[in-house]
Amino acid sequence: MSYRGKAKEFLKSQNISIGDIISIKKEDTEYRGMLLDRAEDADELHIVLKMDSGYNVGIALAGSEVKLLEKGDKPEINLPPLDIQRDPEKMDVSIISTGGTVASIIDYKTGAVHPAFTADDLLRATPELLDEANISGKAIMNILSENMKPEFWVQSARAVADEITEEADGVIVAHGTDTMHYTASALSFILETPVPIIITGAQRSSDRPSSDAYINLMSSVAMAKSDIAEVTVCMHATENDNQAYIHRGTRVRKMHTSRRDTFNSINSPPLARVKDGRVKIIDKTFTPHKRGECQLEVNDSLDEKVGFIKSYPGIAAELLDYHIDKGYRGILMEGTGLGHCPDHLIPSLERAADEEIPVVMTSQCLYGRTNLNVYSTGRKILSSGVISVDDMLPETAYVKLVWALGQTNQLEEVKTIMQTNLKGEMDEKSSSKYFLRDYGE
Repeated sequence: MSYRGKAKEFLKSQNISIGDIISIKKEDTEYRGMLLDRAEDADELHIVLKMDSGYNVGIALAGSEVKLLEKGDKPEINLPPLDIQRDPEKMDVSIISTGGTVASIIDYKTGAVHPAFTADDLLRATPELLDEANISGKAIMNILSENMKPEFWVQSARAVADEITEEADGVIVAHGTDTMHYTASALSFILETPVPIIITGAQRSSDRPSSDAYINLMSSVAMAKSDIAEVTVCMHATENDNQAYIHRGTRVRKMHTSRRDTFNSINSPPLARVKDGRVKIIDKTFTPHKRGECQLEVNDSLDEKVGFIKSYPGIAAELLDYHIDKGYRGILMEGTGLGHCPDHLIPSLERAADEEIPVVMTSQCLYGRTNLNVYSTGRKILSSGVISVDDMLPETAYVKLVWALGQTNQLEEVKTIMQTNLKGEMDEKSSSKYFLRDYGE
């Protein structure tokens, strides 16, 4: 029977599951072996077999004939614990998992994929970590990052704080890439940290030859040992496996669906570069907090009742009115260009201001800054009570508004918070030279 549709659906229709012995005939070649599990982001058009030779082979199902030969049990992993002694000469790095591609490993002896978040799992997957630090690992949740929500930001922040209280020298948060930049912003505002906090992930799972998990994780450990006590994101700097960028948690954004160097710093250069285990500062204009300069603080009161609206041709005023009627505490808008929206929204904007609901305006252009004083529409929007936030990213502004409303219910205080640079999220003098990765060396 020829393959049609997604692999999971097709195999299920043939009563084939993980651990079964199957044959796949493709053109003049027939493959026989045990069907292996794969990480969540593995290509739906391929499956992986463990051959009798012990080697694994990935096969595209399109144009193939698949036959069940023998039912089997899904393999279980029962590995003995590692006996690793703490090295007092090395720093202590904690790695916390929320889920995502970087948090899964495949056991090539059994074919089972599972969350890689005991310390033993991490060290089996990446034994080189032991050369760099004493590593501890734990899973606080195991979700796809599109399912992240503000209450999980709080859970993550408290878990990070617990590790710092237990005297971790640095904390790494493993996270799915889709909403990593939201969580990075949230941890930036929630936490005052005396040690480095790094969020990392992977675009491609560790069972794929092109995986970025190894470089991202090793570079994150190097950053965790540094003196830069900031919340940052560590991901591939290029499509090659030779370096990673360290992005400020409030300045970073996922910019490509699948490239390994998907994360860019917007309106600023990356904070640093990690190459050959060494951290080098790139952004000479920013003075990062140093290790031990402050005491740990957790300010985790949030208000989730914040709307996120994108202005577009034909947008109806009822969309704004709906959020007001439903009791939303704040609204984040992605305006066009310099921060514009149609004139017919202005009465609704004025209504929000009258009811002390802050409306924050950003630009969907991403690069550059909002400026509501250039055109007449912008001046009308500004007069309606809208809060402009310079060059802050829309996602960062949304997270900051959720956090600001958790700190105060006073409109003027919220406005002051939103227009004050707290964690490097905005700059009155951001330069267009950083448009599309002009970082220099």
